[in-house]
Order: sequence, then C-alpha cells, then structure tokens
Amino acid sequence: MDYVSALLPPVVMAAFFTVLVVTIVKSQGGPNKAKEDAFVDAAIARADSTRQTGRDD
Repeated sequence: MDYVSALLPPVVMAAFFTVLVVTIVKSQGGPNKAKEDAFVDAAIARADSTRQTGRDD
C-alpha cells in the first residue's frame, strides 16, 4: 500500500498538468484571438507611453 501513496501525488500532478496544457492549447486562436491581440497591443502601447513620458522629465 505504500507504493500507492508514493505514486498518487505524481500521478495527480501529471493529470493536472496535462489538463492545463490541453486547456491552454485549445484557447489559442479562435474567434477571441483578435480581441486578445488588441488588448495586448494596447497594454504595450500604454507601457511605452508611460516609459516615454518618464524620460521627458
């Protein structure tokens, strides 16, 4: 019975990691890709403008 308790945590973590990877891969692209890309582009533009205004001082 000790081998079951020794193997259970790695098996559970492997299953969780597999589900996580599958979820991430499935969520890539699709109809929300343009919205996500626009959000990231806006965040980068905000960060760049903040950095630029900080240098002007």
